[in-house]
Amino acid sequence: GRSQLVGEQMTAPTSTLLDEREIREAIGEFCGRFPASYWRMIDREGRYPDEFVRELTEAGWLACMIPVEYGGGGQGLAQAAWILEEINHAGGNSAACHAQMYTLGPILRHGSEQQKLTYLPRLASGELRLQSFAVTEPDAGSDTTKISTYAQRVAGGYRINGRKIFTSRYQHSDLLLLLARTTPVAEVRKRTDGLSLFLVDLRESGDQIRATPIETMVNHETNELLIDDLMVPESSLIGEAGRGFHYVLSGLNAERVLVASEAIGDGHF
Repeated sequence: GRSQLVGEQMTAPTSTLLDEREIREAIGEFCGRFPASYWRMIDREGRYPDEFVRELTEAGWLACMIPVEYGGGGQGLAQAAWILEEINHAGGNSAACHAQMYTLGPILRHGSEQQKLTYLPRLASGELRLQSFAVTEPDAGSDTTKISTYAQRVAGGYRINGRKIFTSRYQHSDLLLLLARTTPVAEVRKRTDGLSLFLVDLRESGDQIRATPIETMVNHETNELLIDDLMVPESSLIGEAGRGFHYVLSGLNAERVLVASEAIGDGHF
């Protein structure tokens, strides 16, 4: 059945697709608890909107695209776009947490059943956050095929070394999607081959990843990452080795839709 308002907060959506009016009204009411004064305070203090993200998660909205069988709302991309658009329409900043929606694409489409069972329910409940996606590198520009971060196959997993830049919300994530080469570009038939995607548990990375914040005019923090002999298990690999570029596109295409919806919300504000 349809979700129902409980007190001031809406419960997590169900597998029945919510209509646009229902979503916009519920998100508008939710955002009423985070007025412009809250966002001005966050901006003035230069800090992450933890309270907003926590309550948005508890209300089930960030898990809207996670299938019901993994604890999510079972909604589609259109519903996710309406949610983010309405947050920005209300004067909020959905960019602080939108990554947890579009980073799910590669996991949902290409992740193993064990990865889904291990992480999706905990993302849906808010026990874990996946807010960070490490693709861009200082020397690769906009050509992702030129990245040099390398994941070497070793006993039990991979050893990863390299650098990433403009990796946002790293400090507010428990998990990181990381793209790396597993086959040198000189040895592949197509430059888009030989890239692999990993789901890294940052709670276990220690000082093998060092983040240096980059000064920008956004309050969700973006960083340069230095990856030094990061060891990840075989189970961190998403899908097949060498297919990571194609998996990343499945997330970035959703990102374009969601970010565009935010811009529309800003235009209405």
